[in-house]
Amino acid sequence: MGVKEPANAVFGLLSDETRVEILRAIAVAESEHENADPSPAELSFSEIYERINVDNTSKLSYHLGELTETFLRKSDDGYSFTHAGEQIVRFLLSGNYEKPADFDPQPTSGTCLYCGETTLIAQLHHQYFQIECASCERPVSAFPITPAQARSWTDNDLVDNVKQKQAIDYEQIRRGTCPECAGRLSTEVARLPESQRTETIRHLVVDRCRECLRRYNSPLTYRVAYHPASVAFHWDRGIDITSKGLWELHGHVYEGRWVSERISTDPDEYEIVLRYDGDILRIRLDSYATITHTERARSRDVADQE
Repeated sequence: MGVKEPANAVFGLLSDETRVEILRAIAVAESEHENADPSPAELSFSEIYERINVDNTSKLSYHLGELTETFLRKSDDGYSFTHAGEQIVRFLLSGNYEKPADFDPQPTSGTCLYCGETTLIAQLHHQYFQIECASCERPVSAFPITPAQARSWTDNDLVDNVKQKQAIDYEQIRRGTCPECAGRLSTEVARLPESQRTETIRHLVVDRCRECLRRYNSPLTYRVAYHPASVAFHWDRGIDITSKGLWELHGHVYEGRWVSERISTDPDEYEIVLRYDGDILRIRLDSYATITHTERARSRDVADQE
């Protein structure tokens, strides 16, 4: 079967348990590979036959033929994964097609962007890790979570893991790469409708993947949260910003320490100001939310300039 087959034919290959077992067997063989060779493990026909439950070599030959080119590649040394095979077997082994394990709601620190409440509740909602305000009951942050993630990490460890994954994904998005499929993102800055604005959030960055059609939205202010300039600025002041979830950064925005505004039009240009005690980090972005300039200053220096 060629790689240009329609998706229903490609996924139809996995309707047979023997073929799924073949993919699992090769993945297990890779995990047992002890040398430092970075190339993918290859299993010979006879090695696969020994590892799976199949009636005879003719049946195995048939199933390998069906998988080859789509999920497997064949060489003189044996069979190994194609990109599609690599991705699908990790999905199968991790059980990420299952429902995430239950996660009891628990309090977590942070700030509600809408009412300023600092008692928030972390919980699972429709396979999303959602942070909800304990006071106004509005969601203040939501992030996709996988069944393997919910199964591997529990309670506070899961919260910390979500923070870490969120920081990594947001930085990848800022660099124009889709965390889901590694495709190229197109970006625009949009003005929020009046009903969705707050005193401190008026613009939204919208990133769209051209390949998998995934869309990512975030307030303009957070576009720079995990940028190296912001990371260094906060690190110098004893704060590891990369260990913070977005809901823990809301307090900066709600209290006006982090602000953003459009400073020019035709073309549009934006400025984000991050304040910490008497220090300021100014970051300018173009109409595609690309950072064009960063500058540190002291509050008194800014006051003198004004």
